[in-house]
Amino acid sequence: MTQSLEIINDYQGKNTTALLLGSGELGKEVAIELLRYGITVVACDRYDNAPAMQVAQKKAVINMRDEKALRELIEQVKPDYIIPEIEAIATQTLVDLEKEGYHVVPSANAANITMNREAIRTLAAETLQLPTSPYFFASSLDEIRSNISSVGFPCVMKPVMSSSGKGQSVLKSEDDIENSWNEACTHGRGGMTRVIVESFVRFDREITLLTVSAVDGIHFCKPIGHHQVHGDYHESWQPEDLSEEVLLQCKRMASAVVTSLGGFGIFGVEFFICGDKAIFSELSPRPHDTGMVTMISQDLSEFALHVRALLGLPIGEITFIGPSASAAVNVEGAGNHLTYSNIGQALSDAPRSQVRIFGKPDLNGERRMGVCLARAATVSEALDQAKKMREDLKVTVAKHEGA
Repeated sequence: MTQSLEIINDYQGKNTTALLLGSGELGKEVAIELLRYGITVVACDRYDNAPAMQVAQKKAVINMRDEKALRELIEQVKPDYIIPEIEAIATQTLVDLEKEGYHVVPSANAANITMNREAIRTLAAETLQLPTSPYFFASSLDEIRSNISSVGFPCVMKPVMSSSGKGQSVLKSEDDIENSWNEACTHGRGGMTRVIVESFVRFDREITLLTVSAVDGIHFCKPIGHHQVHGDYHESWQPEDLSEEVLLQCKRMASAVVTSLGGFGIFGVEFFICGDKAIFSELSPRPHDTGMVTMISQDLSEFALHVRALLGLPIGEITFIGPSASAAVNVEGAGNHLTYSNIGQALSDAPRSQVRIFGKPDLNGERRMGVCLARAATVSEALDQAKKMREDLKVTVAKHEGA
């Protein structure tokens, strides 16, 4: 894809530049928070008019997995901060550039390790000795068939490089091995034919513990519960009620892995909760989709915390406002003209609520296009309200030629 760097508008702020690698809904919120500190933002993605590009001063359209294109862009922009917001990036290039003096958030090491399930699982389970589900890695059908008895059925197969549940499937018997392998190889990223196969954890709950590494230490948001479908977030809520002992386990593990990865920023650390035990699942070195609930539940959202931390500023105290929930607005269809209606009715469903439309320019299949947020007296009430808001929000999709 041809590289495009375009000035959207004139900006007279401080001569400090941040390059966002990934300009979706999470990147958009990060961009807004950077602007509040007078930072010039260059929003980059593989397609034009991505959400963060709509608020940034500059934009770039490249294939971020192309090492040459990524290096050329960074050398052209010369950013003070390189902020990866997605996994599909040539992270080895970031490692090389960090050695040359560029500042990668939270660190090139964190970006490189966490985009690969093999690297982060090896760090967590073997180096840090954190409890995880039994697992093995494989690069062929023969390897899977030879080792699958070590994890048993049912089990889960995932590409070592993917996100949002892409390429993930549950195997109930040996008859599922070949189909799951094909699914993982088709939908994994980076052209890799390597998978992780892990025991199916019979968990009670799964949570995200947003963990902030900053100049004034490690900070934790209240735990976030969430509901996923095929590995993709649909609803989240805060706080998820955990015993003091289980929460302490989560904090200890999160602190260990975040400290090992290094750098300042927010980390979305995921755990399975099984009775009175917490099991490490995955980690993202950036704001987490389940953490969008913090836009209504806290005085500082996960995006505000990420930016404050990466700029080397103290976090201080994170103030929790009240029980809250989020419901992702997933839309299916094909078109480049989207209309959102009945927003007034959706907002009237909850007295303390927000609707965020991401502004994605088109749709081809199923895509997350917005989120409904609600705060109430209890988590259950907030979740019911957020779901009702989502039901009332109407989205129509049409195709406009030449758009």
